Order: sequence, then structure tokens, then C-alpha cells
Amino acid sequence: MTSREEALAIVREHVKNESLVRHMLAVESAMRSYAAHLKGDEELWGLAGLLHDFDWEIHPSLEQHPQDGAPILSARGVPEEIVRAILSHANHTGVPRETSMQKALYACDEITGLITAVALVRPSKSIHDVKVKSIKKKWKDKSFAAGTRRDEMEEAASEFGVELWKHAENVLVAMQSIAPALGLEGI
Repeated sequence: MTSREEALAIVREHVKNESLVRHMLAVESAMRSYAAHLKGDEELWGLAGLLHDFDWEIHPSLEQHPQDGAPILSARGVPEEIVRAILSHANHTGVPRETSMQKALYACDEITGLITAVALVRPSKSIHDVKVKSIKKKWKDKSFAAGTRRDEMEEAASEFGVELWKHAENVLVAMQSIAPALGLEGI
């Protein structure tokens, strides 16, 4: 099984954009939190979150990501369960989300970007100052974080079986727990 250190080495080998690395760390944190809550394998779930976008810089299109990255992970000994979860986090691959881990990865991916954006517009730039009501307020402003797909976030939370704003709170708390690694501890 791939260790977190091995997974992080794969990420660092393929990703130069620190914001993308932080995104993957945020998803990893949310995945570990959900695994603990749902009695899943925290290491397995965390690795799926950490590795889910490792190939975005080398395969920056839907025609390639994540399907062209999957063979790289398999060749590195990443468990098939993780590779399948990564493939299922993208609707266009046609890989169905059947397990809680797969559904969690889909649900945690997009929302971390919105939460990060909300933190970055706070005067303090601290995720510790973000509340769910702040996320709700920014959610309504469609021009805010316009690149995030709100419809996908709603669909993902529903598919995962967690009410959207409870999900936002869960992910926010997980991200707050690693604020320094995310560069969101504030100024």
C-alpha cells in the first residue's frame, strides 16, 4: 500500500502549483474527517483525497484528467480502490460512484475551492474566521468564485447523503484543522 509520504512524493513530482497542492491537502483533510466519522479507512480515504488531482498539470483537460493519470498511479502501486475513487470523482469518465469513499471524494472536491475563496476574501485571510453563514452569503453571489460549480456541489452532497450546509460545515472544520498547511492561518 502507498504511504502518505509516497503519495505526497507523487504529488510533488507532478504538481508545481502550490495552490493545487493546497487544494489536494484540503480534500485529503475532509476525506480523513469523513472516514473517521463513517468508520472508513482514514488512510485510504485520505490518500484518495491527496492524489485525486495529482495529474491536473500534466493532463489539464477533461479528455485526459483523471483517466490518463490512473495508469501512473497503478504503476506506482496505488491500490485499485483509490484509483477507482479518483476515476469516479469526474462525471465524464463514466465510472460510477458506488462506495462511500467514492461519493465523499466527489462531495469534498469542489466545495473546498469555495471555502478557500471565502477565507481569502476575509480581511484576516484566516479560515478560522469563516462561518457557514459566510459561505451561504457568498454562495448566493454567482459572480463570487464563479469557477466553482455550485450545481455539482449540491448534487455531490445529495449523492453523499449529507445536507449541503452541514457538509460545508464538516469540510470547513476539517480544513480549519490544517490551516497552516493550506496557507489560511491568516495574516
